Formats: sequence, C-alpha cells, structure tokens
Amino acid sequence: MISTTIKSFIQADLASVWHSVTSLYDYSWRSDIKDIEVSDERHFKEISHEGYVTCFTITVLKPFLKYSFLMDNENFSGEWTGHFRQAGNGTEIIFTESIKLKKWWLYPFACFYLRIQQKRYIADLKRKCEQA
Repeated sequence: MISTTIKSFIQADLASVWHSVTSLYDYSWRSDIKDIEVSDERHFKEISHEGYVTCFTITVLKPFLKYSFLMDNENFSGEWTGHFRQAGNGTEIIFTESIKLKKWWLYPFACFYLRIQQKRYIADLKRKCEQA
C-alpha cells in the first residue's frame, strides 16, 4: 500500500473549509473533476476530465473534525482521511491518502502522482476558501 499525507493551513474559517471539502454539489472549484454523481448520502462517483470514474463510500463524517471515505476505480482502491482543526484565524488540515494499486506497472509513478494530486487539491481549496 502506498500512503501520502499533506498538511496545510488555509486562511479561512473552519466551517467554510469543511463545507467546501464535504459538499458533493458545489465542486466547480475543483480543477481535477468534471462531475460528481451522488447515489445516496454515503455513496458518490467522481468523473475526471479524462473520463475516469472513481466510486466513493463515506465511512466517517464527524462535522468539523474528520471526514473519511473508501475509494475504488480501475487503477486503485484505498482510503482518504481528512482531519480539520481551527487554528488561530484559519484552519489546519491534514489529508492522508492510502491506496493499493491494481496494475503493477503503476507502482513507479504512484507516489509522485498522489503528491501532485494532493498539492493540486490544496491549491484549488485555498483558491476557493481564501477568495475575498
């Protein structure tokens, strides 16, 4: 299993950051996805601009503290967990993603890919939450 963690500070209140991350309907700020299809309160699918579909099952939803879900697509399965904490005039976030690859030839690229995805997500989230 491959695991990466990213920690960041966002200059926005905890509620704004939490709602941005957990909303399945307001995702226009995300540069990595084209659409989200919601099945029910615990299951949804994200469709990337390239057409990849990833299925999600929410496993933990502790408002303003922790958000976690299982992920599965044709290339990997795994878990993502986000921890949230009010810190001064902003919000501290810690996101951890752990995946198991389904194709052996993806292993040399997986850690690099995850880190790029995490940085992109954080940059998008900061743009969304820190805008005046």
